[in-house]
Amino acid sequence: MPPAALLPAFAPWLDLAGLAVFAASGALAAARRGQTMVTLVFFALVTGVGGGTVRDLLIGAPVFWIVDSRAASVCLVVALVIWVTPERWWRGAALDWFDAVGLAAYAVYGAAKALGHGVPPVPAFVMGVLSACVGGIIRDVLAGEPSILMRPELYVTAAALAAALYVGLSLLGLPSAVAGAVAAAAGFALRAAALRWQLRLPAYRGRR
Repeated sequence: MPPAALLPAFAPWLDLAGLAVFAASGALAAARRGQTMVTLVFFALVTGVGGGTVRDLLIGAPVFWIVDSRAASVCLVVALVIWVTPERWWRGAALDWFDAVGLAAYAVYGAAKALGHGVPPVPAFVMGVLSACVGGIIRDVLAGEPSILMRPELYVTAAALAAALYVGLSLLGLPSAVAGAVAAAAGFALRAAALRWQLRLPAYRGRR
């Protein structure tokens, strides 16, 4: 089955929307440290395309932002917008909610693309999680912040839920659009609940 057959029809738009949100989080990480325009663009690019690049390299697909100029263009435009707008526009939790949408969408898109390239279900699920989370990990490392992997908040868990649901529903024979919509909604709902009620995973306490 060709890759496109397992991707929801609206997936390219979700992909670009998620890319824009992740690029914005990267550019903001640089802007809040008073960095230059070049640094904002660099942070936007590595955060936006980091997860998808790792995914494509691992599944043997052409790296998406090299064959489609829209991806890098979106990152550049987002960085420019943040550069010319006041910092007060980007305060508060608004970006966290947009990021929740991007996280769920990227997890579904990554899993769907992996399945379409013949990757078995479990590795395809992992590819979905990597697509959604690796960019944020790179951003945190470059910015000198604790990685999302080292924080107990439900972030990677939400991506895992979205990717696992998409893979599972696809294996059950649901149309890709339905599976994608349900999986993305579930991933977003979990992340939204975590933001709203400050949900956390239990931390390791050692032997008792």
